[in-house]
Amino acid sequence: MATATQELERFVHEALARGEARPRIEAALAAAGWPPEEVHGVLAGYAEVDFPMPVPRPRAHLSPRDAFLHLLLFATLYLSAWHLGSLLFDLVNHAFPDPADPAWAVGGLAQSMRWSVASLVIAFPVFLWIARLLAREEARNPGRRLSAVRRWLTYLTLFIAATVLIGDLIALVHNVLGGELTLRFGLKVLVVAVIAGTVFGHYLRDLRREEREA
Repeated sequence: MATATQELERFVHEALARGEARPRIEAALAAAGWPPEEVHGVLAGYAEVDFPMPVPRPRAHLSPRDAFLHLLLFATLYLSAWHLGSLLFDLVNHAFPDPADPAWAVGGLAQSMRWSVASLVIAFPVFLWIARLLAREEARNPGRRLSAVRRWLTYLTLFIAATVLIGDLIALVHNVLGGELTLRFGLKVLVVAVIAGTVFGHYLRDLRREEREA
């Protein structure tokens, strides 16, 4: 597979060097059976500038600093989302107490709320700070948005958020069909849907914006 990709890159480079138009190159490779998205990806690696030779665009590279910042960014995002949901769940439990819940009887609710508040006070500001730092760096150097770590973690986040949303809807439908839908349960379903939906929508818009810019 690596050899085939190298051959494709070499062919595109030589075709551009000879002055062939990009649509003709795409048509020739499509006729030869190359996937259009793979051809487009290789062509996109060369800038459309007036120069006798093909001018390559900057390619994504993996640096330890880049990996550290993005891993910390998404770790604090997951931590913040989890404890925000936990805190809202505890508030729902407090507003609509269930005497049969043993956690309520032993004061576990207050302990859980303290942990959630403490986690949000630390994790969420760190998430905002790193997000702002990365946004400034990407504004100065748009090529940083091509980071492989960033894209992998973004798609992983979309997968997790979509899975949570699907599970949330399944639980809702299950309780509705069983006639066990209560206000307490409905509020918890809403909390999960809002948090997961917000995360999913934000990063989906981010990916779509990248595609439009590309």
